[in-house]
Amino acid sequence: MSAEFGAGEMPPTSRMPQAESGAGWAFAVARSFFHWLAAGAYFFTVCPVLILIGVFADPRKNDGPQRWMSRTVVRLAGARIEVRASPGFDPGRTCFFVSNHVNLFDPFVLYSSIPQFIRGLELESHFHIPVYGWLMKRFGNVPVPDVAKPSDLKRMWRMTRSALDSGISLVVFPEGRRTLTGRVGDFQDGVFRMALRFGTPVVPVSMVGAFAFNQKKSWMLRPGRVVIYLHDTIETAAMDKTDPKALSDLVWEKVAAPVHAALDDTEVYSAATVLKA
Repeated sequence: MSAEFGAGEMPPTSRMPQAESGAGWAFAVARSFFHWLAAGAYFFTVCPVLILIGVFADPRKNDGPQRWMSRTVVRLAGARIEVRASPGFDPGRTCFFVSNHVNLFDPFVLYSSIPQFIRGLELESHFHIPVYGWLMKRFGNVPVPDVAKPSDLKRMWRMTRSALDSGISLVVFPEGRRTLTGRVGDFQDGVFRMALRFGTPVVPVSMVGAFAFNQKKSWMLRPGRVVIYLHDTIETAAMDKTDPKALSDLVWEKVAAPVHAALDDTEVYSAATVLKA
């Protein structure tokens, strides 16, 4: 656990429920169906309205309704969000927010949790998803090319720099994919190269409890608490610009610490449960 949080602020456990059977399984399936139906119906009803508003209004002035939509989607899906900010987190700095990637609700969770105007770096293929892709494009997310052609990468760097220069902080999932185990995977170094080149601060973000809530290979939703850790803001201006791995390793350690601590606690809990049985 990172020392930047107090001793009384250990991460919550991410206890995965034991395998249900019979009536318990039927209830879990019905509950998941209800939450998907409620969250999906709400999203596909409200999202087009926000897109329409975005045609006429500056997205920054429309930030409140967008946050309201994100929070409501998460609540309807069954998750409760708790935010824990480190004393060294500076909410006034334009920066890269670097987070672990768990499930489809991650963008909604982070948008609900980060206390400033943010957009994201997102795979270009996502911009072709009906409704969602239109929303991301209109609201100013930066497309990350699926194929790393030099011309496309230059365009991404240019758009990223433009967003940062205009005071927009950017959320990045440097794993490039959702986790299959709950643990934080290796980070790609693109965002860290940009942070060093631009001198942009980096804030590590840990999502704890999201893996118990929903997983990539399962449609089941298990209501529970998701805790967002906003770690100390890391200044990059004085760092060695030729060594992005050093910055990547530092951020990875910050992001992974509470995530892995919670998962390790879960494994101990599960083993103890088996022994008692």
